[in-house]
Amino acid sequence: MPPRGAMRPGYACLFRKRFVRKKDREITDIDEIERVIRKAIRCLIGLVDGDEPYVVPVCFGYERNALYFHGALEGRKVELIKRNNKICFEIDTDVEVVKSEKPCKWAMQYKSVIGMGRAYILEKDEEKYYGLKLIMRQYSGGEFNFSKSELDSVLVVRVDIRSITGKQLA
Repeated sequence: MPPRGAMRPGYACLFRKRFVRKKDREITDIDEIERVIRKAIRCLIGLVDGDEPYVVPVCFGYERNALYFHGALEGRKVELIKRNNKICFEIDTDVEVVKSEKPCKWAMQYKSVIGMGRAYILEKDEEKYYGLKLIMRQYSGGEFNFSKSELDSVLVVRVDIRSITGKQLA
């Protein structure tokens, strides 16, 4: 059963902030945003380290309103989340350089999703298990089981998404 909290946002909250300058490139349909997320294999998370940003790639899983990732039980990422759980993430797919004869006419084709949220380190085995299943489903499409020792040896983080937007340049 997925972990649920009263503070988790509904769809109405997901688009409350707009970050896309060129509206013709914005993806506003949540189903299209989810297609981008489900197709992607790369996610970057941005954390706050004092007055400096810290960005790190993670393996991730997704369900509506929540992003999950895993990592080591200790390290910079864990310490930063404990100090400040505000987080941003970027997910992209279909990335391709579009060449031109003129250097200033080169472009990048892509679909991307950027979101903001709060990160929570999961403590309960059933929450960690659920997050790991979503992560494995993202990359394999399959179902896996995890032992108690495997759950104890990994950090699993849930990001409750507060805002999200998509962009494409095709």
